[in-house]
Amino acid sequence: MDPVLIGEILAGVMFFGIIGFLMLGFPVAFTLAGVSLMFGMVGWHFGTFDPSNFGSIANRYLGTMTNEVFVAVPLFIFMGVMLERSRIAEQLLTTMGKLFGNINGGLGLSVVLVGALLAASTGVVGATVVTMGLISLPAMLRAGYDPRLATGVICASGTLGQIVPPSTVLIFMGDMLSGINAQVQMAKGNFSPKPVSVGDMFAGAIVPSLLLISLYLSWIVIKSLIDPKSCPATPVPAEEKKGLFKEIIVALIPPLALIVAVLGSILGGIATATEASSVGAVGAMVLAALRRRFTFEVLKECVYSTAVITSMVFVILFGAAVFSIVFRMMGGENLVHEMINALPGGVGMAIFVVMALMFVLGFILDTFEIIFIVVPVTAPVLLHMGVDPVWLGVMISVNLQTSFMTPPFGFALVYLRGVAPASVTTGMIYRGVIPFVGVQLFALLLVYTFPGLATWLPGWIYK
Repeated sequence: MDPVLIGEILAGVMFFGIIGFLMLGFPVAFTLAGVSLMFGMVGWHFGTFDPSNFGSIANRYLGTMTNEVFVAVPLFIFMGVMLERSRIAEQLLTTMGKLFGNINGGLGLSVVLVGALLAASTGVVGATVVTMGLISLPAMLRAGYDPRLATGVICASGTLGQIVPPSTVLIFMGDMLSGINAQVQMAKGNFSPKPVSVGDMFAGAIVPSLLLISLYLSWIVIKSLIDPKSCPATPVPAEEKKGLFKEIIVALIPPLALIVAVLGSILGGIATATEASSVGAVGAMVLAALRRRFTFEVLKECVYSTAVITSMVFVILFGAAVFSIVFRMMGGENLVHEMINALPGGVGMAIFVVMALMFVLGFILDTFEIIFIVVPVTAPVLLHMGVDPVWLGVMISVNLQTSFMTPPFGFALVYLRGVAPASVTTGMIYRGVIPFVGVQLFALLLVYTFPGLATWLPGWIYK
């Protein structure tokens, strides 16, 4: 049999083999590296893979670890964890609940708005879902909310950290698409392509983020109109309204100031994402200190949590590097290129198939797992077909946000299940997120139909 054909077959089997092992519960990083290594040895036996290619792994991984852009990842994670410890979410939820309490669905609207603010100032999905689950879920249940609506609102708003800048997903997406786009453009003869930066990704995600937040709010308003019993009003006593304006100012100004400092400096060209992340980390410590919650114990907990989360992501990166080398050297990239080009319908069908694949994988895999496995394989083909890299990155990010909400392994569902009372069943949580997954897919359709939603702002800012 032709060695090229054998290599392509092994590459395809390896791709689905990795997904199979992940479904069995094996650790992501070791599954990526271990399965790839085994298939590389099989490929060596058939003469389709040269083990000397593994010699480049150390340099590639060291280059990743020393990449200045990725320094922003632990700093943004630290900022999020520190803000979670400062109880900003608790104060925001309480204040917003009073502000919208007199209308049906008011608590739900409050949760979405607070989730959006926390996403823009922390970006840590787990901390946001747990915090809002502990604070707002009991209040919503006491107010008579349908448990399915209450849990759906919390899960959906908690996952906004995946798409609202400064998202760590957008940081990785920007760096990956920057390198892939440069390689594709050079292969096409363009030796001075327009670079794709993390700032481009942040700017590209702003309008789709606002669109998604608006759709969440709209669904709650519609729900309050067609089924008011599922989200009754929670009137606020007159004596509690007296100092409400001051409470709003105190609760909103600090996180808004931090958002402006971080995102404003990036979008305004004043600072890179890495420099802005350091501003965010320091700002988070200042806010914690102003709330008298900045202690050595809190700092130690934040540093530990940051180290654990960052290490998890970068160990997965190592496994992804091994997978990428084996897959590409055995002809997997050519196989994907041929398959996508053979699809009827051109670029539109290619985008649809890739988005559908990522959505389905979201039921069983985590966001970072999908990014490191699927993006290096499919993005080169799509960019070669003329797809805009910023638009593609935003589309992927919106799509992968659903992976946090789709059962059985959606992390937002798991986080909320851990803090929800026994009266709220797992089935209620699963059914509660279904309308919001539908809203998410509708937002994805809008971004697909109107690419300017993702490309207009970065094109205007970075003329």
